[in-house]
Amino acid sequence: MKRIAKMPEADRPREKMVRKGPGSLTDAELIAVLLGTGTGERDVLKLAAAVERRFNGRRRVPTVAELKEIKGLGTAKACQIAAAYEIGRRGAASGARVTGPESFLPHISFIATKRQEYLVCISLSGAGEVLGCRVVTVGILDSTMAHPREVFADPITDRAAAVVLAHNHPSGSARPSRRDLRLHRRLAEAGRILGIEVADHLILTRGEFFSFKKHGLI
Repeated sequence: MKRIAKMPEADRPREKMVRKGPGSLTDAELIAVLLGTGTGERDVLKLAAAVERRFNGRRRVPTVAELKEIKGLGTAKACQIAAAYEIGRRGAASGARVTGPESFLPHISFIATKRQEYLVCISLSGAGEVLGCRVVTVGILDSTMAHPREVFADPITDRAAAVVLAHNHPSGSARPSRRDLRLHRRLAEAGRILGIEVADHLILTRGEFFSFKKHGLI
């Protein structure tokens, strides 16, 4: 791969984007635009290619720590790349129509392997289209951390007709605990007051998922 300095100016990623638009760039070139510069040991295109080889095609957003494992990526550049992947994930999720528990999995599968508990809220339109998918809390889930005002703040802004809640169980069992059931009842009641239906609540692990609706808990 040519070094940026040896490339014709018109073919350099940034200049190419200005001239032809972002659709004309390869994935590695787009990452190079985000990075801006390489290091003394590694050209920006080689650094971008290393990111592409390792993370493109994965269904979850790489963490900052994972990105920093690539030689030449510090915290600032790793944050830029992680942010871009997250924007792409949200854009892909927005507007998709879901019809059952399994169809939500592509939107929330990134939490299945997390070592902490993540609570995610998916906003849905009246037609069942995904309006947004956001992490609400990270840590041990209880009624204090997962307060209704935090869970429903974005769905209210989205003018959502319904939400689907999802959280992971790092322990490995997807069965709901008593704490999960109490939390769900509290959030479902808050949703009824607000006029926003809690359409389902999913629990994910590395190898399975549990749907409250599918098991008659909603």
